[in-house]
Amino acid sequence: MDGVTLRRDEENEHVAEIVLDRPEALNALSTAMARRLAAVCAEVAADRSVRAVVLSAAGEKAFCVGADLKERNAMTDDEIMAQRPVFRAAFGGVLDLPQPVVAAVHGYALGGGCEFALSCDLIVADETAVFGLPEVGVGLVPGGGGTQLALRRLGPGRAADLVLTGRRLSIDEAQTYGLVDRRVPAGTVRNAARVLAGVIARNSPTAVRAAKRALRLGAGKDLPSALDLEENAWRTVAFSPDRREGIAAFNEKRTPDWPS
Repeated sequence: MDGVTLRRDEENEHVAEIVLDRPEALNALSTAMARRLAAVCAEVAADRSVRAVVLSAAGEKAFCVGADLKERNAMTDDEIMAQRPVFRAAFGGVLDLPQPVVAAVHGYALGGGCEFALSCDLIVADETAVFGLPEVGVGLVPGGGGTQLALRRLGPGRAADLVLTGRRLSIDEAQTYGLVDRRVPAGTVRNAARVLAGVIARNSPTAVRAAKRALRLGAGKDLPSALDLEENAWRTVAFSPDRREGIAAFNEKRTPDWPS
């Protein structure tokens, strides 16, 4: 449906999978696909039964090659400007998900595809993955968060190298750069990402959401301010039903039954 499919993991009901599902176009982001993605993200964000999310892609060649330049080539300047908030809502939808998000990257992750991966909390990639932010080569600047997300993940020098040259990184270099968190054999990335999301989903939903928020908001802040964010996260969960259940389960040597 409009290039995005929402699935529930067969083995873990608390894991949702958002699939970029336009393989005939290498999952290039069209206006309709961006609208659908924003709507799906809003649905997932509001679902308290979802504790972790996998962002994956259909087809064998690409995770996502970025914006649909064939569609954009036929647009007027006014139409491109009208498309802009639609695209921002799509990228923002992924970035702002309150649940941890694991990207499952295979093949080309270029432009917006790389930005979608960078918007996730963890990136799992297989041997076929190729990353890049080639926007400057077509007269554009990364517009899905690429400059700022690369800066935060890679540091200023490596972010500049990626953004200003527009070059592509193989899986070897992406791993060396710190762009990839876990590397897996070709053909196994979706399953590996689902397993990782399942591990996260077994933890306290309240604690995981609070920890994600502290990690996200603390990036770039001075240490005292960042520690205040951590204190707020701790206070959010310290007197919660999840904390009571977690400690009781530990002492009773059983699996927690999270109330949240």
